[in-house]
Amino acid sequence: MRTTLAIANPTHRRPDMDRQQIYELYEWDPGACFRHPVEGVVDTAVVTTIHPRMGPAEDVRACRDCVVVMEAERRTRASELGIRYEPGRAGRPPVGR
Repeated sequence: MRTTLAIANPTHRRPDMDRQQIYELYEWDPGACFRHPVEGVVDTAVVTTIHPRMGPAEDVRACRDCVVVMEAERRTRASELGIRYEPGRAGRPPVGR
């Protein structure tokens, strides 16, 4: 069964993307997912970077399943706001254009 993520809203239309197409938008490395670190080391992508006052910047990583969920959430929010959705930016808010 093919799982797709519809990437469309009233102001911007793109064809449905399947999981593999979403995966291809990110660079994957072993790491711990911030949503469920107890799973241990899995393929993860950087979704944001935090900059604490003290110490070095730290990357926040998400696993493949979480990236797909985050992309779906961004797509939905962009549609609600009537703004353009751009895939490949999980962890960031949708940006209007």
